[in-house]
Amino acid sequence: MSDAHSHTPHPRIAERLKAGVHLTKHEHAGFNGWLAVVITNGVSTMWCAYVFAAIALISLPAALQAGTAAIVSWVAQTFLQLVLLSVIMVGQKVAARASDKQALQTYKDAEALLKIQDELHKLLKINNELTQEIHRSTVDNNGQQST
Repeated sequence: MSDAHSHTPHPRIAERLKAGVHLTKHEHAGFNGWLAVVITNGVSTMWCAYVFAAIALISLPAALQAGTAAIVSWVAQTFLQLVLLSVIMVGQKVAARASDKQALQTYKDAEALLKIQDELHKLLKINNELTQEIHRSTVDNNGQQST
């Protein structure tokens, strides 16, 4: 069998096996990254949103007494910013988990496809060898028949 038909797996296959799937939780960078994640995980809960809403509601009576401009200001600057911050962060955590699941599924699919491709290559190699053997046998038989 010639070297043109020999199979050499692509180096990326070994790299992928060594590295594994990369998830959001792997993005921490040193102490600052760790601290940012701890704070983010603390603030990005619905319980934190409820606490922020309660804190914002403490100042609502003063805003009501001050008039329309103060109420609008309270809603925009106090309630929405304080409460929506946590709610949006909760949504982002949910989306990140879904994204990690999708990345893991894509990784597993790619691994399966690489294994299927490798098996196909082996089958093609066997097929080529058998075809060459049949060809040689046919040529030998044709040569023997004519003599």
